[in-house]
Amino acid sequence: MSLPYAILTALLEKPSSGLELTRRFDRSIGYFWSATHQQIYRELGKLEDAGLIRVLPSPKATRGQRKAYEVLPAGRAELTAWVGKSEDPKPVRSALLLRMRAAAVVGHEGLEAELHRHLALHRAQLSEYEQIETRDFPAERDRTEDRLRHLVLRGGIELETFWISWTTEALETLAAMGAEGAGE
Repeated sequence: MSLPYAILTALLEKPSSGLELTRRFDRSIGYFWSATHQQIYRELGKLEDAGLIRVLPSPKATRGQRKAYEVLPAGRAELTAWVGKSEDPKPVRSALLLRMRAAAVVGHEGLEAELHRHLALHRAQLSEYEQIETRDFPAERDRTEDRLRHLVLRGGIELETFWISWTTEALETLAAMGAEGAGE
């Protein structure tokens, strides 16, 4: 499971509390590896028990204060080892692709609306990624530590571009099939 490595990465970028991590997942890491608030807190406990992270000392103890975590050398070593590991790509699991396959045998009633919905979702996600790219990776900012982060974002942009193109083609195919059926 990759969640512990996503948390270690986020904490190496910036020591944070569980709530801050949740917010950061919602704004960045969550685009490609999502986790709920509960999953993050559960994993923080496991990472702390394993000696990979620790709670940062607080200048003064106050009740209800958020615990901020940082990565220990063992956690950095674990993350470094994971980065170098080999892992096969996971097969694509898409309910939409399965629906397309099913439509070939049972008909495509209702599929057009779902394709339009997916197209709108992918366009919105692409727009959000492009806004992040404009905001966080302007041409004049080419820091070494940002290059791989930008590459991850570019991967998201390319995936959304693919899905927009594919969904558009699927809608055109359905329209052509409808026109052929009307002419019979």
